[in-house]
Amino acid sequence: MANTWLDIEVELLGGRGTTLWPRPGRAFAVGPSHTFADLAEAVNTAFARWDLGHLSVFTLSDGRVLTDEVSAEEFGADETGPLQHALDFTQVTVADTVAPGDEFSFTFDLGDNWVHRCTVGTRQIDPVAMFGEVPDRLVAHWGWGAMPDQYGRRWATDDGTEPVPPEPKPADPMLQRNWPDEDDQPLVDGREVRAATATKDADRLIAALLGRHIDGILQQLGEGLSMALERDREKAETVALSVINRLTFRGFPGDSELAEALLAKLQSQQVPGLDLTIDIDMLSLVHEGEFEESTGGYIDLRSGEVIDAYLVEYGDDHIDFDDDPDRWISFDRAETKDAWKDMQAFVSSLRDPQTRDNGLLAIEGTGAFRRFRRFVDEHDLGDRWVQLSEDRKYGRARLILAENGIRVV
Repeated sequence: MANTWLDIEVELLGGRGTTLWPRPGRAFAVGPSHTFADLAEAVNTAFARWDLGHLSVFTLSDGRVLTDEVSAEEFGADETGPLQHALDFTQVTVADTVAPGDEFSFTFDLGDNWVHRCTVGTRQIDPVAMFGEVPDRLVAHWGWGAMPDQYGRRWATDDGTEPVPPEPKPADPMLQRNWPDEDDQPLVDGREVRAATATKDADRLIAALLGRHIDGILQQLGEGLSMALERDREKAETVALSVINRLTFRGFPGDSELAEALLAKLQSQQVPGLDLTIDIDMLSLVHEGEFEESTGGYIDLRSGEVIDAYLVEYGDDHIDFDDDPDRWISFDRAETKDAWKDMQAFVSSLRDPQTRDNGLLAIEGTGAFRRFRRFVDEHDLGDRWVQLSEDRKYGRARLILAENGIRVV
């Protein structure tokens, strides 16, 4: 196994609000058993850090985070950004996680934000050939830059005769706290979520969520997370807590009601409301107006069936509500202003200021719906819009259940 060590180059990009150029760096020989905690210790030692009472955090290119065990739980339950898969870096080996050519970041001290680019070299190291024996620890084998550098190298290939190369413009994107860019990370696949929920596969559900944008589908996760907490509480707890935090932070119609129900489930308490199985999909469809002439619908408190008022008045469903009035709950159709509020909520959630401003202009005044559709098409936002608008419809449906004392998950 002596010839399987990785060659990882670590450059310090900046910290304390400054960008460094030339970038000082060290290259490390990393063996098959070394963990990310070992790499953090080696980097902090090589970069001359004496006060180590700060967080060390690795971020992989797919958004996964590796840090100490306690901090990993906090990262995983964060209420903003893509759902993070945070791991204990004492348990994860470097060689099993990254491959030649990969890049990842290392940040020391989240206050001063010392950011490093870590690049896995394309060649592997034979430690016996390089050091004469297999070292018992992770080793720095090359270095440059002012920390100071014992050989006076200012960059990796500096021989003392060349001028300082020009600094790249703009600043390296890894210096931004949101690297990798959230917008480059994929949306959660709603079909996969529904399939995992229908088959009661907790592992499949969690796998479908990690590393994905879930903020546009929180309401649609209610049934699945409830199932996952029953099937595999240990694996689902952190995800459920993150969703609860996100629902509370977002505050859409029905969000507080679902958050309360999931929190009760998480704490192994009785979920409030009448225990009745309701097809949220159907309730949402009827409430939003499956038929143009529909005025709303009814919920059967015995069976949980949802019936469109249009079918009662003009179709084949002949129901005598006066015969057993306590059996039925009626609800009105959603209002047109709800659809406009959906557009407003979607546009307000966009991160790019210029795109957000353009969207807000599009939904003002007569013809707002037509202009909004054009805006979504022009900015390739169709998938995000469909997810969020469906989620708000689910939220309004859950609000009907909560207002009538029916369990919402």
